[in-house]
Amino acid sequence: MSLAATIKDAAAKSIKELYGVDVSANDITINQTKAEFEGDYTLVLFTLVKQLRKAPEQLGKDLGEHLLAANNALFTSFNVIKGFLNLTVSDNYFVKYLSEKLSKDKLVDSTSAGKKIMVEYSSPNTNKPLHLGHLRNNFLGWSVAEILKATGNEVMKSCIVNDRGIHICKSMIAWELFGNGETPQSTGIKGDHFVGDYYVKCESQIKKEASELADKVEANDYAAFSETDKQKLVELKELGSAVPGTTDKDKEKLKKIGDDVKEIIRANTPIMKRAQEMLRDWEAGKPEVIELWKKMNGWVYEGFDQTYKRIGSDFDKTYYESETYLLGKQFVEEGLAKGVLFRKDDGSVWIDLTDEGLDEKLVLRRDGTSVYITQDIGLADEKYKEFPYDQSFYVIADEQNYHMKVLQLILKKLGKPYADGIYHLSYGMVELPSGRMKSREGTVVDADDLIDEMVEQSKKVTAEKSNIADFSESELKELYETVALGALKFFLLKVDPKKRMVFNPEESIDFQGFTGPFIQYTHARLKSILRKAEDGNQQSAIGNRQLEKLEKELLVVLEQFGEVVQQAANEHNPSAIANYVYSVAKTFNSFYTVHSVLKAESEEKKALRLQLCGLTANVIKEGMGLLGIRVPERM
Repeated sequence: MSLAATIKDAAAKSIKELYGVDVSANDITINQTKAEFEGDYTLVLFTLVKQLRKAPEQLGKDLGEHLLAANNALFTSFNVIKGFLNLTVSDNYFVKYLSEKLSKDKLVDSTSAGKKIMVEYSSPNTNKPLHLGHLRNNFLGWSVAEILKATGNEVMKSCIVNDRGIHICKSMIAWELFGNGETPQSTGIKGDHFVGDYYVKCESQIKKEASELADKVEANDYAAFSETDKQKLVELKELGSAVPGTTDKDKEKLKKIGDDVKEIIRANTPIMKRAQEMLRDWEAGKPEVIELWKKMNGWVYEGFDQTYKRIGSDFDKTYYESETYLLGKQFVEEGLAKGVLFRKDDGSVWIDLTDEGLDEKLVLRRDGTSVYITQDIGLADEKYKEFPYDQSFYVIADEQNYHMKVLQLILKKLGKPYADGIYHLSYGMVELPSGRMKSREGTVVDADDLIDEMVEQSKKVTAEKSNIADFSESELKELYETVALGALKFFLLKVDPKKRMVFNPEESIDFQGFTGPFIQYTHARLKSILRKAEDGNQQSAIGNRQLEKLEKELLVVLEQFGEVVQQAANEHNPSAIANYVYSVAKTFNSFYTVHSVLKAESEEKKALRLQLCGLTANVIKEGMGLLGIRVPERM
């Protein structure tokens, strides 16, 4: 049990004994005492005043005296300032805690009930390499999975690869048209980048052909369009010409009409028609199309594997959309039989969610083909069969909030036992200082390119800030990579997942401030101190030791590690750990600025401070490890 929880329990017991009133420990607020006041932990009295009918000052005095009398081994003094009871914890408590924790391999105790949890993240498309958005997704999903494991849950990491559909057919048709038989091996281009380049080429060709078609539409030449599309275009042009376009509402309407026209034109470009034909051939199992699809996806998977290995992302189970996209159809029939779904006159199947504040949602097209929600229904069931989970996390950007609400509602209405366990871990999109990224234009920042740039920046900054003269070439290479990825991961994880963010590479790799490299450098400094200690002298520091103010401040922060990890698990929020580890590093550096370790005023103090350095290094390493960040032994 954490110290804060111990104090809450003691306070609840004292209140019961003093006033005969039952107060839940969870309703008692405990904070670390502010630096300007005397004490270690502060009990907020205002929340108890009304229930106990006592003035804050009197309540604080009574409660403080009772806590000291009943827990004299834990508390040494108290003071009351307005509505706050500041409690000073015994130095002996912290010295004993220090020695006990140093003897343990693992600092976080398993406190959860041991749920079975599946965490799905990454979800790449096989028409392009992983990009900056995927990095936030991977880092967030991996870290949440590890935090849940650390607190006692059984976790399965999973990934669904979007390996079918029109997107991969665009890359395939562009390779057939423009590739001249080249391969990743012949060009020296990484497989996922190679295939992604052909997707961009296809989009460029679509844009060129669409411009030519648009000119024909403007001249009322509809020879390239079916009768249905011709009629739609004529109607849209007439509709557009009738809109004055003077008000904001008019302009919005015109934009919508213009977008509809563009999509019809795009769909009728020669290369897009060939891609659609290839998709139909794939669904029909045409051998030469399947062979090409397997070959190009194989190139992509080789590229993905290299990136995943580099960033430290792994999965226990990988699902492929090509194997799961038909799974949900059986549940459509089940939903129709139960009256949960309904069929419209054109044969399409829908669900009515208007009572839940949403709208009608398509679950099966009129031609009997699946939509994304159909596939997700089937995959949710497939996951449960394989790993009967209590919770199933979907790490997906906040653009899919609506989709995930619909998925859970459909599963609930179908009576699936796992429906309540569906949890959307929604996160905000990542932008660069220059703005949003766009796949069609090829302006997406590839993960590999970004990491390479970070490594180059790491070389520059590390050479300026660190003593690397005795590092071998291989050690330097590993150090630059470690610092670069640490900077990248920390920057993306230190922000609450729900918030959108702007990633600034230069800010992320600074050795000062709220950054990964600052914490990595602090860890290396700690390990250097420990290496320099004579014979690694970390003899027992247990006894009646009086702690200096900054020693105790550091121990107070270190003791909170387990509680912070549990908080991060409860909130599914790695930023709680990132903020905490930064606080540990900052508190240690404040301590180290004032107090010497190796030249301490006594051998007793030296031993205690070496233990303090040891525990601080362990907490930083384990905390950063939960974020997927390695910390160097030396820098």
